[in-house]
Amino acid sequence: MRFTNSYKDKIKEYVEKNKLTYKIDTMGCQMNENDSNKYAGILESMGFKKELDEKKANLILFNTCCVRENAENTLFGRLGFLKNRRIREENVYIVVVGCMTQQKHILDKIKISYPFVDVVLGTNAMSIFPKKLYDAILNHKKSIEYIEVGNEIEEEVPIIYDDKYKASVSIIYGCNNFCSYCIVPYVRGRERSRAPEDIINDIKSLAKKGYKEIMLLGQNVNSYGNDFKNKKYTFAMLLKEIEKIDGIEIIRFMSPHPKDFSDDVIEVIKQSKKIARQIHLPLQSGSTHILKEMNRKYTKEQYMKLVDKLKKIPDVSFSTDIIVGFPNESEEDFIETLDVVKKVGFDQIYMFIYSKRTGTRAANIDDKVSASTKVERLERLKKLYEEILPTLNKKMIGKEYNVLVEGKSKNNKELYTGRTSQNKVVIFKADDKAVGKIKKIKIESEHLWYLKGKIID
Repeated sequence: MRFTNSYKDKIKEYVEKNKLTYKIDTMGCQMNENDSNKYAGILESMGFKKELDEKKANLILFNTCCVRENAENTLFGRLGFLKNRRIREENVYIVVVGCMTQQKHILDKIKISYPFVDVVLGTNAMSIFPKKLYDAILNHKKSIEYIEVGNEIEEEVPIIYDDKYKASVSIIYGCNNFCSYCIVPYVRGRERSRAPEDIINDIKSLAKKGYKEIMLLGQNVNSYGNDFKNKKYTFAMLLKEIEKIDGIEIIRFMSPHPKDFSDDVIEVIKQSKKIARQIHLPLQSGSTHILKEMNRKYTKEQYMKLVDKLKKIPDVSFSTDIIVGFPNESEEDFIETLDVVKKVGFDQIYMFIYSKRTGTRAANIDDKVSASTKVERLERLKKLYEEILPTLNKKMIGKEYNVLVEGKSKNNKELYTGRTSQNKVVIFKADDKAVGKIKKIKIESEHLWYLKGKIID
């Protein structure tokens, strides 16, 4: 389905006359970040200008996440804070979109407790967003409604990236895995792969605009193509085609699922000169028992076997997700997780305490583990990770890496920053002329959360 905005010209004159601005607040994953870039593209095509200060913006759009409970608390707190401004001021509009609003109980709460919100839409509704916004602004008509996730993929949605050299491109939407703790399949729908020619055309267009690094996105990127009925086209085949695109120097992807990480993808990474040597490989738990309860469809042993295969890729590094305190996780189960962390040596760990999600199978489990125990385990995991990290960093000292110079360091304006192929932050001396270029950096020292180096070429 090709995205069209027949309301663009109908509203643009009013928006520009009143100098309306927008601010987008994104919660959650990189898929949400990519969606926010599209909402920005739609809004700017309608005449809105970006505003960094929420207090000054005319339209505030919340792109929501429902993976953890604190996201709900954050959203409702923010909506409550905006109530008086929405009621008092003219030309102030509030929009809520994303995964959270794909849940009916959230819509009901907004209708009852936050009726001043102008537009509420779910995850697969960009095609109707322009009309809903037009109705809210010019017809003063609110729209809070539930829309089922369909099978359509909206192509050619205008998109605006904050970064001039790095961009994300979604290759597959939805998820078929139904992990027992996860709400994503219910709010994002079943897996739907984009046509390879649409993906390739998007990336070629970005390359022509000067983009150097591409992040391929999906809830499960290595399921790409499984839903194609009339042709065989795999994730490995897609990676090979992207490799050929002139101008693209770095290819990253997330997230793959361990159960679907095939040998042909590993071989493509080995042969590639552009695919980054960082593999994000979600573990969630190191206990085979807990993995079964999570419906992850692999064991600890299978995960470690995959890691051993991937370690044959030169200079490979690993990042992962870990859930601490899944219902009835025993001390023995948790020790199994620590064992995997020690054996793999993750360079990055995104760690969370289990968050109960209404509608998932795990939400019905009678959990006997106390909250204090879960917090204590999270601290132990964090401590182990911070003990391992310096050893991993020190192995990089003296080595040389091609790094995309992203700009000045946020913490030291005299230095510039970028990331190694392993996704390690590195800071170094440079100048503005280097920004957007690939430079060879020699690592000189490590500082736990970043490396320090110098340009040698």
